[in-house]
Amino acid sequence: MRAFHAIAIPHNDILEGRLTMDVFAADLWEVYKGRAPEEYKDASEFFRKTYMTEGLKNILAVVEKRLGGKGGDPVIQIQTPFGGGKTHALIAMYHSAKQWGANRVIVAGTAMSADETIWGNIEQQLTGKIERFTGQIAPGREAIYALLKDHQPVMILMDEVLEYATKAAGVTVGDSTLADQTIAFMQELTEVAGTLEKTCVIVTLPSSIIEHYTEKAEKLFQQLQHVAGRVEKIYTPVQEHEITQVIRRRLFSDVDESLANKSIQEFMDYANRETLLPSGVEPSEYRIRFQASYPFLPEVVDVLYHRWGSFSSFQRTRGVLRLLSLVLYSLKDTNVPYITLADFDLSDQEIERELIKHIGNEFDSVIAADIIGSSAGSKTIDRELGKAYQGLKLGTRTATAIFMYSFSGGIEKGAGLGEIKRNGAVLPHPSSVVAEVIEKLKNKLFYLQTQTDKYFFTNQPNINRMLFVKMDNVRVAELTEVEHDLLKKNISGQKFQVYVWPKDSSGIPDDQNLKLIILGEENNLMKDILENKAMTPRVNRNTVIFLVPNEAERPGFQITIRKYLAYNKILDDEGLNLTEEQRKEIKTEIRKLEDRLYEALRRYYRQIFLPSKLDFREVDLGVPTYGEKQKIDDEVYDKLRLGGEILEIIAPLVVKEKYLKDRDFVLTKQLYAAGLNTPGEIRVASKDAWVKGIEEGVKQGLFGLGELEDGNPRCRFFKEAPSVSFAESEILISDEVCKRQKEALNIEVQNIHESGKAIESVSSIEPSSTAIEQPSSQQVAVKGHKEIELNFEVPTGKAFDVARVLNYLRTKFSKVKVVISAKDGQISEQDYEDKVKEAFKQMGIDIGD
Repeated sequence: MRAFHAIAIPHNDILEGRLTMDVFAADLWEVYKGRAPEEYKDASEFFRKTYMTEGLKNILAVVEKRLGGKGGDPVIQIQTPFGGGKTHALIAMYHSAKQWGANRVIVAGTAMSADETIWGNIEQQLTGKIERFTGQIAPGREAIYALLKDHQPVMILMDEVLEYATKAAGVTVGDSTLADQTIAFMQELTEVAGTLEKTCVIVTLPSSIIEHYTEKAEKLFQQLQHVAGRVEKIYTPVQEHEITQVIRRRLFSDVDESLANKSIQEFMDYANRETLLPSGVEPSEYRIRFQASYPFLPEVVDVLYHRWGSFSSFQRTRGVLRLLSLVLYSLKDTNVPYITLADFDLSDQEIERELIKHIGNEFDSVIAADIIGSSAGSKTIDRELGKAYQGLKLGTRTATAIFMYSFSGGIEKGAGLGEIKRNGAVLPHPSSVVAEVIEKLKNKLFYLQTQTDKYFFTNQPNINRMLFVKMDNVRVAELTEVEHDLLKKNISGQKFQVYVWPKDSSGIPDDQNLKLIILGEENNLMKDILENKAMTPRVNRNTVIFLVPNEAERPGFQITIRKYLAYNKILDDEGLNLTEEQRKEIKTEIRKLEDRLYEALRRYYRQIFLPSKLDFREVDLGVPTYGEKQKIDDEVYDKLRLGGEILEIIAPLVVKEKYLKDRDFVLTKQLYAAGLNTPGEIRVASKDAWVKGIEEGVKQGLFGLGELEDGNPRCRFFKEAPSVSFAESEILISDEVCKRQKEALNIEVQNIHESGKAIESVSSIEPSSTAIEQPSSQQVAVKGHKEIELNFEVPTGKAFDVARVLNYLRTKFSKVKVVISAKDGQISEQDYEDKVKEAFKQMGIDIGD
């Protein structure tokens, strides 16, 4: 689409920036004195830039008829809203009367002092001197009649009479005031005008009290209306539907209607596709309105004229012209195809001041904070939108449109989604992006309010602003407390012994349990805890695991906590006088944040440090899975378990390959201790996992289980269920050693069978030939022993032989009972618990208390 200024060409004074308010401030007295701007002073220029409304044409026709002695109304009152064009109409009559050859009298209440009189002014302008009407008492009808009759045709233009009467009320004249005399004169003048064929009196009065000053002025206004109303006829020079034409004529020297219609049609096609037209308005109706207002979208004039125009300080026609001329000047070098409320550049100081003076200086900071400042939320959204919308400034456009809809002198304020989209959208991009921008603005701006589907700005901070202030005042101690509570709340303690933020190593036990130490940061305390328990060197170092924060996530985590605390502070602050709707919104946000706190915590605490041979090895827990909410220590456990850092089951083949690949045997106690003590070793979840792994390996024949006897391995269990105790001399033995010992045992058993030796002689077999498998009842015959009861002392070094015989007896009898009596020595309570009772417990044997 073509740029608007190539179709609707602004007047030179607009293009050149000659935009002072006096250019639009029509002043009848200044025209009379020859001091007005050229466009008012020069009749040709004035009419070239004036749109002849039906009302203005009618007034001029009536006045011309009256001055020509052909009838017409002798007294005319022009009544419009403030800034509604009445002074402009008087100037039009002033220039026209000269062409009609009539005498012109100008009475401008704003130019007169309280020492002057209206009748004295009339005489001076008609005769050049004041002789008959010298006093402050109003002359009678006959004197007025004689003066006017001698100077017909005569047109008396009376502007701002109310303002003069207000001043005259302060001047005492006998028992009355000059204002009273003025009212009397007005009554006499209007009566005389009715008796003279070529005399016409035109009076302007405001249409409402908006322009009045005091209660006394209101009374004077009513008196003037009463006096003039007896004989006058009221005319309105500009009807509402003609405002757009008045504006176009004054602002543009030429409009190419053909090209304008083409641009309008392109907009209409887009608006129909995007469903942007106002509800209940037919496309043909909207097109006609746009044709009248082009290059301005119809809403531009409507909002300025009706909403901003309802301010007592805003002169409707004059104020709209001034503001739009500034907007045109700011856009004269752009490619904007048509002008919407979103195109008002609030960073332009003249445009901003023109608006601010009606709504209050406090909105300077509102505009800066939310719309035009470098860190304003609107600017942030401009930058955050995708590449397809870069450069369109949709955040700023949308906020500006809402701002322009936000104010009026009445109760109407705010814009709905349709109005904002219509003004903020940019062809040919989908208007739906504006709705997306609005949602972003709601979260970013400090002074944007919403109520019943309307968006508007006020000078009161919204929840976002309150949130910003409260967040800024959250203390570090509060952050720390919430962080600590969150950690405690999200720990199960089922897989690890968990310690949160320990101050030193003294509180971390040196035992066989896996421990998760959660620290507030990565520091030297990690190394101290790993190596020491208070002043004692730590033994079980491989059981210590650390979880610390990812420093890159700290700002986001703390912002989430600050926001959570801030919302609660807002809710508890009775001084804020929150509306019920705001309280509801805050509670919703708190619920959302409660769900997000875990995710923020989990994103933050994600760096796992495992003891290794050299120092620590780092494992990243990764970002949390959306929707899952697992206790943080359980998630650490699962991460390490899946990564093979913690084994719940130890594979027998792993044991064989790692510990028996190049050796005949290894102490079971040493295996277990290495997993606990040596950083970087296999970390088994529990002692039971070792037991099960060893049992499974022995049953599969991957290795055997036995003990060291005089420094030699003796295989006790192989390819059968063993009993694992982790005793001092208990060892895992390579399968090759166990196979050799099995073969030796088979030969020995065969010899026993052949010689018929009694089973008791089995204890004499040399250790080197011992094997785990025992002969079956079919191989060795036992005569007549259905029950055996033995009572003996165990010789030194023969305990394992006794155990072997017991194992043999277990194959022959379903019940074998052992009674142990140990004397002439001592065992500590700890060793008794750990090495005796625990060993039997591991074997599944209940020995009682």
